[in-house]
Formats: sequence, structure tokens, C-alpha cells
Amino acid sequence: MAKLFLTEGTRLDVLAPGWGRMLSKVGVAPGSGCPRIQSSEEGLLYTQDLASTYGDVCCWWVGPWHAVIRIFHPTCIKPVLFAPAAIAPKDKVFYSFLKPWLGDGLLLSAGDKWSSHRHMLTPAFHFNILKPYVKIFNGSVNIMHAKWKRLVSEGSTHLDMFEHISLMTLDSLQKCVFSFDSNCQEKPSEYIAAILDLSALVAKRHQQILVHMDFLYYLTPDGQRFRRACRLVHNFTDAVIQERRRTLPDQGVDDFLQAKAKTKTLDFIDVLLLTKDEDGKQLSDEDIRAEADTFMFEGHDTTASGLSWALYNLAKHPEYQEHCRQEVLELLRDREPQEIEWDDLAQLPFLTMCIKESLRLHPPVTVISRCCTQDIVLPDGRVIPKGVICLISIFGTHHNPSVWPDPEVYNPFRFDPENIKERSPLAFIPFSAGPRNCIGQTFAMTEMKVVLALTLLRFRVLPDEEEPRRKPELILRAEGGLWLRVEPLSAGPQ
Repeated sequence: MAKLFLTEGTRLDVLAPGWGRMLSKVGVAPGSGCPRIQSSEEGLLYTQDLASTYGDVCCWWVGPWHAVIRIFHPTCIKPVLFAPAAIAPKDKVFYSFLKPWLGDGLLLSAGDKWSSHRHMLTPAFHFNILKPYVKIFNGSVNIMHAKWKRLVSEGSTHLDMFEHISLMTLDSLQKCVFSFDSNCQEKPSEYIAAILDLSALVAKRHQQILVHMDFLYYLTPDGQRFRRACRLVHNFTDAVIQERRRTLPDQGVDDFLQAKAKTKTLDFIDVLLLTKDEDGKQLSDEDIRAEADTFMFEGHDTTASGLSWALYNLAKHPEYQEHCRQEVLELLRDREPQEIEWDDLAQLPFLTMCIKESLRLHPPVTVISRCCTQDIVLPDGRVIPKGVICLISIFGTHHNPSVWPDPEVYNPFRFDPENIKERSPLAFIPFSAGPRNCIGQTFAMTEMKVVLALTLLRFRVLPDEEEPRRKPELILRAEGGLWLRVEPLSAGPQ
């Protein structure tokens, strides 16, 4: 075993002067079986400790033979995230469990296909497409708030934010992606249940190394559940695509767009059906399904996590919560109905600062991975060797004291425009960065602003007696749910 460590360290030192010395300084970090780096509160505290101790990068040994580079500083993140996609592609092992569900959508595709689809899908997130979605967000959060008021009147004042907000974001997404209202917040939906099941099953499989191999996994009850849920989700998406395909030839593109203009909403499927590449080629039905399923996956969990932790942080800091509430009250004064409109979003600066600080302290995605296909040179001359997997620790960067003074303190004023000027843009990367950053980040921020503004207008949120234990899975959750107490205020749906 000692020889294997020496060989790996020597190889890295030969290819990358300085790495061998760093490895010896770090020592043999424990592998994934160690409780300190599992998906738990202890794992996150360990990441904080690494960021504080090493400042920019360190090496994490997976068993006695494989080194993984963990990065948690903007200067070292930039060469990796801004490298061409062919040089630092996503690590396939990390994302492969999603492939049967999401196919070759933007999250999982690579090379020319990714470049082409990224270019074709960018118009789907243009402001003119997103503006009508604000009304959808208002409607979905109104349903959630009416349910909260009913539960409180029945004596249930403690609510799991993840449970309620996940359903609300899925409700909004079904309307934005498919123009479909399943009433999933008020009654069971097979499709929504399947989405939630798939997310939970993938997260669970990541923690069970014995079923990482497909042929073993699909023999298990979980594997069979995963296949059934995949089939249900795919059948739903395929049916919508086929129905919309039949509508287009009957109406023609111009008539179709005119009909859509009357409703003022062009959904995601519409955009995918109408988009063409530079050669005039359209997306196949399989490609459309992959992109729609990817958007449903990426758009519900991450936003639900961001919103849940934002409410938690404001519950812990009532002075900031009240500041946000007064900002919303002033904005909506004498307005009826009290709804957020597109032009309002820029008029909520403090609420936006609170959201961003929560995304720093509790980033929905805590880590992203890249596999180096070529040597990557860091600014100080050290080299990440070809073949090494890099874990860009979003959580570690956001909690790095050399990047953020007093990183464990929730302080929205970090995001005051005056305080942002001297800071690297890569110090804050909840939506990743570089060419493969999150294409839907404006959609997500828009939804979070609408939901948080209306929630604080209508409810006071208070912390639960028990402090939550963070649990990083596919997204950052809390063990057993994130429970808060809610008190209705006078505003809001009855």
C-alpha cells in the first residue's frame, strides 16, 4: 500500500511540480467510507475544515490508488471551469445514474451536441419568454399559501419547507414546461410522484456503492422502481410532444404562434418544437424529451432547496426578515391584487441580497465535478495532471475564510453593490460558472424572488426548536426535512 501511495504521489509530482509536496502535507485523506466525508452534517464540517486549512486546493484519496483534487478558491476554480468543455468535461461516473432518466439533455450531453443544444435553447430563457411565467409563479404560490393557512387553522403550525415548496415548484414547472395543470399541490399526481421518486432513488444509489453497477442495481427493488418511474415520466413527456406535433401541422407555425400570443405564454415544449440550428435542423422528439425532463429535474429540486434554506435563514434572523417584509409592503402598497410583476423584481434589492447570502451559506448544489483530459495549469504554476478528477467545491468556496470573512455568519450586506466590487465573481457560484453554467439561473432567481416576497408578505416564519442537520445529496437538504413554524399575517389568499 505504501508503494502505491508513493507511486501516485511521484507520478503527480513528475507531471506537476508541487503536487507531491502538497499531497504529503495533506496526508492520506480518508476515502468515501469515512463518516467525515459522507453526505452528512459532519461531511460538510469536514469540507469547511479543509477549505480553512488548505485555502485553495487539497488532495483527497479514494482508496490507496486514486487521488481526487478538491478546489475551493476562485483563482484555482477559474482554469477548470473556464477550460474548453473537451478539456474539462463533466465526470461521467458522478452523473451517470441520471442518464436513463434525463438522456442527452444539457446536463449530461457533451461535445458538439451540447454546444449545438446550448445555442438552440438559450432563447427559451430570454426575458420575453420568462415574463409571462411570473403570473404562473404567483398562482402556484397562492395555492401553497392557501394550503398553509388551512393547515394552521387545523393546528399544524410546524411545516416541512422542502415538502411544500418542492410540490409548489413542480406545479409551476409543469405549467411552464408543458402548459399542464395537475393540481399536484392539492391532490396526488402520478407524474409528480414519479419525479420525486426518481430524485430520491438517484440520491440513495449514490450512497450505496454495491449497486453502482447497472446490472446489479436493476435486480433490486429500488432499480425496478426507478425503471417504472422513468417509464411513467417518459410516457407523459412523449404524449405532450406528440399532441403538440399534431397541432403544429394543422395550424401552421404562424397560426400556432398567434394562438399562443393570445394566452401570452409560450411554454418550454413550444420553444423546443420551434427552435432550429444554423442549418435549419430541428430537435428530434428524443432530444425534446431529454431537455424537458432535464428542466423538470434541475428546476424543481434546486429552487426548492434555495427557497427552503432562505426561509430558514430569515427565520433565524427576524430583523432581516422584517426588513424584507417592509420592502415588499412598500412595493405593493395600494395594489390589488397583491401580486409580484416582472418589473417589480428589480425593486426588491434587500430581498435579493438575502436570497444571495442564503445561496452562499446553503448552496443547493454543493459540488460539481470535472475530469481533466489534458493537464490544466493553475495561476501559480502548479498543474492538475491529465486524468485527475476535480471536485469544485461550491460549498467549500462559499465557506472559505480566505474568500469570505466570517463565512459562517449570515450577512446579506455582503451582496451590497459596494461590497461586490472588489470580490472575484467566482467567489459566489451557486449556478456554477463558465461555458457550462446553469442556463436556467434567471428563471430560478425570478421564481425565488416571487415566492419569497409573497411568503414574507403573508406569513411570519420562525425557527423550529431543533436545529436542522444539513444533508448534501443531489441537492442540499436537511435530515428529516426542514421544519419551520409559520404564523399567518393579514395579507394573502383566504
